[in-house]
Amino acid sequence: MNKHLLPLALLAALPLSAVAAEDYGWSGSGEVGFAAARGNAKSENLNAKLQFAKEDETWKHNFYLTALRAKGEVKTPYIDGNGDIGFRKAYELNANRYETGLSSAYKLDERSYIVGALRYENDDFSPFDYQAVASIGYGYTMLKNQSDELSFEVGPGYKRYKPVDVLGPEIVDGREVRHRFDAEGEIVGRGLIAYKHNFSDTTSFVNTLLVESGSDNTFIQNDAGLQVAINKSFALKVGYQIRHNSEVAPGIKKNDQLMTTNLVYNFGAK
Repeated sequence: MNKHLLPLALLAALPLSAVAAEDYGWSGSGEVGFAAARGNAKSENLNAKLQFAKEDETWKHNFYLTALRAKGEVKTPYIDGNGDIGFRKAYELNANRYETGLSSAYKLDERSYIVGALRYENDDFSPFDYQAVASIGYGYTMLKNQSDELSFEVGPGYKRYKPVDVLGPEIVDGREVRHRFDAEGEIVGRGLIAYKHNFSDTTSFVNTLLVESGSDNTFIQNDAGLQVAINKSFALKVGYQIRHNSEVAPGIKKNDQLMTTNLVYNFGAK
């Protein structure tokens, strides 16, 4: 499938996914947000997320798939025939990211569990073409009641990643030389903290912090969201995400931020 069509494919798959999930005892949610601006500025942004969860007395499983695609006006400098600096406007893709992950946990008792997790992402505008991580660890639910849930996971893992290609500074035949990098791998430590607070039956706050740290790079992602239910199935959600890579190529920023306002559809077992 053309990865540019993945956000739309997620939306199309949501009704069938919801029916299939309910048939097998899974719960889940699908969310989507779209924004477009016209006038002095032109931009479009589409993000989508699909996630499933299942839990019984012995196991708990989670799976998610996310997509982000955005276009906007970009100004690029140039020098005209008189030697003056000008700017050209171009309407270009400036975000194109897809991520999937799953985890399965075996419960040792009411609070402790052993968890295995996989995560893969492909991002056209990050310091890495892709990152893939497999890990195993120990998890502990510190708090779980009607208003609050708090848990953490920690353990070793292995990351495989490919740094993005870099242009320059050498010039050959009037063009900058493209430096290509091979895929690399390293042992990492993975940590995750998940928190949820229910303000009421209809309003909740969630925050998830993920850390994957190795000798070559430390990746940190924090997702925070405030969700307000419209009815039993639908909700509105405001989210804020920040992503950090400690080691990046020259000219690439270490931090990426994303603000979203999404419509959420909840389905499956309650």
